[in-house]
Amino acid sequence: MSLTQLSTRAQEGINAPEVNVEVHIANGLPAFTIVGLPEAAVREARDRVRSAIINSGFEFPARRITVNLAPADLPKEGGRYDLAIALGILAASSQINASTLNQFDCYGELALSGECRPVVGLLPALISSKKQNKKVIIPQKNEAEASLIEGLAIFTSHSLAQICSSLNGGHSLPQLEASDLRYTPQFECDLDEVYGQYEARRALEIAASGSHHMIMMGPPGTGKSMLAQRLNTILPLMSETEAMSSASVRSISHKPVSAANWLQRPFQSPHHTVSGVALVGGGSNPKPGEISLAHNGVLFLDELTEFDRKSIEVLREPLETGKIHISRAARQAEFPAQFQLVAAMNPCPRGCDSIVSCDCSAEQLNRYRNKLSAPLMDRIDIQIELPRLESHELLNRKQVKQEASEIVRMRVTKTRTRQLERQDCLNSRLTNHQIDAFCQLDVSSEKILMTAIDKLKLTARSYHKLLKLARTIADMVDEKNIQQMHLLEAISYRQQDKRQ
Repeated sequence: MSLTQLSTRAQEGINAPEVNVEVHIANGLPAFTIVGLPEAAVREARDRVRSAIINSGFEFPARRITVNLAPADLPKEGGRYDLAIALGILAASSQINASTLNQFDCYGELALSGECRPVVGLLPALISSKKQNKKVIIPQKNEAEASLIEGLAIFTSHSLAQICSSLNGGHSLPQLEASDLRYTPQFECDLDEVYGQYEARRALEIAASGSHHMIMMGPPGTGKSMLAQRLNTILPLMSETEAMSSASVRSISHKPVSAANWLQRPFQSPHHTVSGVALVGGGSNPKPGEISLAHNGVLFLDELTEFDRKSIEVLREPLETGKIHISRAARQAEFPAQFQLVAAMNPCPRGCDSIVSCDCSAEQLNRYRNKLSAPLMDRIDIQIELPRLESHELLNRKQVKQEASEIVRMRVTKTRTRQLERQDCLNSRLTNHQIDAFCQLDVSSEKILMTAIDKLKLTARSYHKLLKLARTIADMVDEKNIQQMHLLEAISYRQQDKRQ
């Protein structure tokens, strides 16, 4: 047989389109050509594959070899095609039995010795292979990532020679078993380490219960960063669907993925010098940014006013849509970005205790406030101020027992379960039709809300966010309808609107 076809998958954003590897060997002067829009790393596969075949004990055909990676208009990059190309050449030259090759998707980079090296961004490809009911052959060093996939026949190998021996009737390749996906998370910090700040702890629990965005304002050393860093400890574990989506983003971002961490919600905390491209993603070949790495988890921006305004303004669209679409001249990609934003900032440039007792000039305050645009703040559900801790709260800290993260996490999980059973989504993601159905107010509550809208000059977006927040507060006490006290508490969390 001089023509062989195999299948593998490319990487295009978080998707993995199928690639057919067609290998044709013809008479003529010796040549090795790869076509189908290969990038530099794929073109260099000619030298890797030739050496790998020879060093694995096979003969490299001294004929005209043409490898086509179809579809031709899909850019191919990386070393993931090496194994499929090598097997195609050996099958086309009748050195291995190709009768079962069409059942497999093959992934792997080859060393010159014939060793199979791991592939970056393999998880989305394995998910797509599972949907097509294909078996897969992968490098042994990709086992940790591949073990997350259940219901997929995954065969691992450490070398090209081992794979060829198996295809020719030798020992079968070892089949990978799926890992036990459930585990107990181990956090390095706990909510019981935070003393005082009971209102802020309450607001943090509300934010976790409905996945609401939150900003904390207060003087230095009041516990803003400590609270934000412990939000992850009170969030429930991800479902397998959420975990697979988040793990796929980590996989294509060269981040480690294993059964030991994949159900734990991500927590991203970029430094304030981060650029807009690093936040949302980008590049000539678009890659995910910090907001996509925080998908289904938390994005914490500490010292928010120190960020470049242009950088944080790019968050406005993803906060609303839950995804980011990146367009470049030659490439487009869409990444998920369903994250929960938590930010911390001082009330003024000097870090005074309160804006009321601030000594900064009006010009300084205006310059400081203008670092955050009104449209961005309008998208943040909970805006609270943290007071400086009193001396007795610090000195008597051992006498007052604080609630641990595990206890709060149990309440948050129950509240989220109520929301998912009622509307199949969390309250922060309610549509306008769902708001009308599940966030109805009585007459007295409507009057209070009308007064708040007029006095605080709330936008339509703020109005909807107030209703969603009140719905979450009601769900925390298992109330079917939003009561007046729930609405008043929700209004109290619009500190920035009151300040303005």
